[in-house]
Amino acid sequence: MPPRRGASGFRGVRVRPSGRFTAEIRAGGFRLTLGTYNTPEEAARAHAAAWRFRRPGHDMNFPDVESLEEAEFLAPPPCLVDDEDRRRHRQVQRRIAIAERDEQLMRQWRAQSPDAFFANLRAQRRSNRRHRRAVAAFDREPEYNLDRKRPSVG
Repeated sequence: MPPRRGASGFRGVRVRPSGRFTAEIRAGGFRLTLGTYNTPEEAARAHAAAWRFRRPGHDMNFPDVESLEEAEFLAPPPCLVDDEDRRRHRQVQRRIAIAERDEQLMRQWRAQSPDAFFANLRAQRRSNRRHRRAVAAFDREPEYNLDRKRPSVG
């Protein structure tokens, strides 16, 4: 029984939700993504790069590809995606989601209690102003007094 062909009518070609077509080859734990194309024929031509895995001609969409150079000409350089890449991507997406949720909650909190937010902001500004004044006063003093330390933040 020949390998199943997807909705696109070609092996290794999937239809994306956007209506474009993705060519990919799966081998072992790897997925070799060949790219996203406007037509299923372009994606199927890219799938001809299966030659890189030394698959037999009858297992490809276009058995007329006879050399590695021709297969490389038809398809862009591959992007190997393994389980480690997927894990890292999920981890980054989780961190981004947490940061976005934190920002959303901060916006809600500021909207619900603007008095507390602005009181905190005024206190921070007051503290910064006092610190700047202390540093300026210290800098105006004679420089021969080297025992003293410059005021620190805090």
